[in-house]
Parts: sequence; structure tokens; C-alpha cells
Amino acid sequence: MSTPRELEVRLGARSYSIRIGRDLLGDATQWRPLLRGRQALIVTNTTVAPLYLARLEPALVDLHWRALALPDGEAHKTLATTALIWDALAQLGATRDACILALGGGVVGDMAGFAAACWMRGIDFMQMPTTLLAMVDSAVGGKTGVDHAAGKNLIGAFHQPRLVLADLGTLATLPPREYRAGLAEIVKIGALGDAAFMARLERDTAALNARADDPLTAAIAHACTYKAGVVMRDETEQGERALLNFGHSFAHALETVTGYSALLHGEAVAIGMVLAARLSAQLGHASEADAQRLAALLATLGLPTQPPSGLDADALLAAMHLDKKKRGGGLRLILWRGAGAAFIAEGIDEAAVRAAWAC
Repeated sequence: MSTPRELEVRLGARSYSIRIGRDLLGDATQWRPLLRGRQALIVTNTTVAPLYLARLEPALVDLHWRALALPDGEAHKTLATTALIWDALAQLGATRDACILALGGGVVGDMAGFAAACWMRGIDFMQMPTTLLAMVDSAVGGKTGVDHAAGKNLIGAFHQPRLVLADLGTLATLPPREYRAGLAEIVKIGALGDAAFMARLERDTAALNARADDPLTAAIAHACTYKAGVVMRDETEQGERALLNFGHSFAHALETVTGYSALLHGEAVAIGMVLAARLSAQLGHASEADAQRLAALLATLGLPTQPPSGLDADALLAAMHLDKKKRGGGLRLILWRGAGAAFIAEGIDEAAVRAAWAC
């Protein structure tokens, strides 16, 4: 068994490691020493449980544990579903030294982390992401929460995990569409703050599409390292961390208006990044060629770059006005000056945003 690559998220008493490698789930040495007590609740879903729950079970010997398989999909990322986690914790008799193990993608991780943040005002949880998107984005940084009918992730808390354990072996069963959605969040890192990384991704598109081990592992580690650095400097998104939402205001509006059913999150982010780049060009911050370059990279990786047809512009704008990044009365968006140069733009004119949606 090879030694995993290990990164550190240094946040004082809330510090933790990100471990990236293969065959990590069943290796008790990777995570058992971090348990404070002997109670564990594995939160997973009906898709992941048949694939990977058995890998964890040998490492659970001598623990008082149970598993909860939630329904799969963003449509179930609600308070009602999260209440099932609290019910399971109650049935376990979970005390303050219990731990939740979040085995699944971003939806599982977000809900499990939020449930952990609330149970007895905060218990431990560990992220065990099984999707590429979760490995490079949602599992890192302590953002937890659920969706509301008015918008995505409007109910939540910052609650850092004890560990992020990214077992790359789980990506073997990831459907192609889910895999491509994860690539969007990797591209985002290059787009918002690392032009050299974006250029490397452009060179490695064929290898990434083929899931070649070395380029993929390097890309995951780079994305996690970048995000960890931002989180360490701005844990609760008072400034720089907002840049990680490049394209997300558009993406969350798309997800809200389409009922979380037409697009995967990474697909919505891909479209959102292109719209943000085009808006940047319209406002004179970047060239249209920059937007075309980003769209070309995403398209080469098999991702959509245009919103679905027939969406209502007023509904999209209303959803954007409920976005968490908004401040005061105007729209607050993450725009760019080209690859590697994202910035926070305040008071964006609504007409310009409407025009970007129409591109």
C-alpha cells in the first residue's frame, strides 16, 4: 500500500489533514486514531453504500456504529433529509465524542457536516469523498449546509472536519458525467488564481479525459493545496475565500431555477464560469478571447458552456439576488481579468447581468 499524499489545513485547534491516495477507506490507521470516542455514524447514500460501505466495515471493529444510506441526489439536500441523520444519531445514543463519517459526494458531505455542526452544538465529522468534485471542492474548507426552495446552500454552518480522506479508488466507479463535473471545479482553480495551472490543464486534457492516474492525482493535489491556502487565510469567507465562488452565482441560479434536476453542480459551475468571463468582457475587465479560451477548455473536457434554453431571465436574476455573496442592494459577483486573475466586483448593473445570460 503506497503512502498517501498529505496536505495540511492549518486553522489552530481546527487544523486537519487532507490525505490523497488509494485503498485508504479500509486502512484503519488512516482515520481511527482521530476518533475521540467509540461511536460512529456512517452517512452515505443509496448509490455509494453498495459500492464502498463494505470497505469501511473492517476498520470499524470494536466501535459502536451504524450506517445510514440517504436517498441520492441534490433534490434531497434538505432539512427533512438532514433530520434523518439526527434521528440516526439519537438511535445510536451519540454523545459529544461521537463522530460522523461522510462517505459520498458533496451532497452527503454537506448534509453530514451540517448535522454534525448542530448535534449537541457540534460533534466531529470526517469527509470521505467518493466523487472528484467533492475531493477538490466541497470536502475541503468546512462549508456545510442544505438547500432551500429560495436558493442553494442558504441554510448552513462553517464546521471543519477532523480529516479529509480522498480514496482515489472510488473514482473508478464514477459515471463519466459525474467525473466531468468534478473537472469543472479543477478548472476553476486555474481560472480564478493560477494561470500556470490552467495552462497545464490545457496541455493535459487528453490525459484527464482518460482518467490517467498521475495527471489526475497531481491536479487533485494542486486544487486541494490551493483551496487549503485560501481557507487558512479566510476561513469564514470575509474576503479572499469568496473568489472560490467564481461562476457560482450564475451556477446556483441555474440550479435553483431548474429545480436541481437539469444540471449537475459541476456542469452549472462550468456554464457559470463562462458567463462570468463573458460578463467580465462586456464590462471591459477582460477580453472576449479570454472567455473563449475558458469555454474551449471546458468543452474539451466534455462540459457544457451554455445555459439550457427557455429559462426565465427574471427568475434567474431573482435567484442571484438571494445569493449568499450579495451585499446590500446590488449584485456582488466574482469576475476576472483573465486566467488567474479573479476579483470581487460590487454593485454590478442588473442589465449587464441580464445581457450575459442572453449570450
